[in-house]
Amino acid sequence: MNGRPRRRLAALLTALTACAAVLVPVASSQAAAQGAHRAPRTVVIDGERLQQGKARLERGDPALRKALASLVARADGRLGQGPWTVVDKPRPAPSGDPHDYLSQAPYWWPSQPRTPDNPWGCPYVRRDGEPNPEVDTGTDRQDLGRVVDSATTLSLAWYYTGDRRYARHAAEILRTWFVDPATRMNPNLNHGQFIPCKYDGRAIGTIDFSQQYTGVLDAIAILDTGAPGWSRRDSAGMKAWKRSFLDWLVNSPLGKEEAAARNHHGTFHDMQVAALALAIGDKDLARRTVLEARGKRIDPQIAPDGSQPQELARTRSWHYSTFDLVAYTRLADIGRHVGVDLWAYEGPQGQSLFKAVGYLLPAATGAASWPHPELEFHRYAASDIVHAAADAGDRRAKAAVPLLETPPGGDLWALRPAAEQLDSIAG
Repeated sequence: MNGRPRRRLAALLTALTACAAVLVPVASSQAAAQGAHRAPRTVVIDGERLQQGKARLERGDPALRKALASLVARADGRLGQGPWTVVDKPRPAPSGDPHDYLSQAPYWWPSQPRTPDNPWGCPYVRRDGEPNPEVDTGTDRQDLGRVVDSATTLSLAWYYTGDRRYARHAAEILRTWFVDPATRMNPNLNHGQFIPCKYDGRAIGTIDFSQQYTGVLDAIAILDTGAPGWSRRDSAGMKAWKRSFLDWLVNSPLGKEEAAARNHHGTFHDMQVAALALAIGDKDLARRTVLEARGKRIDPQIAPDGSQPQELARTRSWHYSTFDLVAYTRLADIGRHVGVDLWAYEGPQGQSLFKAVGYLLPAATGAASWPHPELEFHRYAASDIVHAAADAGDRRAKAAVPLLETPPGGDLWALRPAAEQLDSIAG
């Protein structure tokens, strides 16, 4: 070998050595990052997507950094709030136990002047879609919403940023409401949505929890990955609470009555049961609940054209049509964890979740007005469910995503891929 080939070989070896010196540390750091961020065992949200989102943020993904700014702004606003407890309401539930949750029916109003002999102004009459402002005084409904929203927001903010303040405050909020013996809520909804002078509690009061409690389940799963301020004792206390609450949902008279509902109440009940079952490790119950929802919920509730007749009959038909689909899309998320593809299901007349979302797309994108009764239309209410359908593979939904109205507080779907009711009202 003459001098020139030797010099070329030496140069090639030098270059390869230099490349290896650069590539090996990068590969090693990426492997270390993946190992350091265990995917949360979430119930509705896909934990692997959270893990992937965290890795993308660490690489500087500009789209996710914008979503993170919105999430952090929300989390910062929660740091000075709470914790809340059911025991600090001005009067206990009709049971007399301050640990029992209490809420008032939102659409029922007094029909008579309040007098010393009739302090409530009874009898109460129903005005569908018109919330009575008194329901937010003296009950636990608003504080429950704050607990769920804060715990979910703060846990996600900790997961993506590593800021210990978020995790510690989320842990304090959950521990105070659910675990601490002095302040915990009893695991029942015996006094949900009571009506003065009429009912001490109603089955439909279950919706107070089912419309949002799965956010708590996912928050717990995130904190369980090793959050500061969240102990094994806290996690065990929450698991015991979840078991007792699931037993109440399945076996109590009010729980059974809610399960028999034929509109969004029934859908949300199923979703909550499946989520709790999965969270405590009862995959058989979770899978069975999702499977049964095909014939029990989708077939009778969704028409062949994708409309939802029970929801269209309401004065807030847009809200309730999107609301029911929040339950369905979350139920489909749970199904993914137990091997059931609810998005792929088609009923005997072609009913499907894709058709139900498609029915909303003209109004969701602003291409057409909503042709049904609606006291207060918010286009952004459909944003999350359209995202969910797009992620599930629907081409029309994917095309609609850029045309959606951004919800108040920003679009957090990229970091929190689970549908929320963005124009939340109770009922």
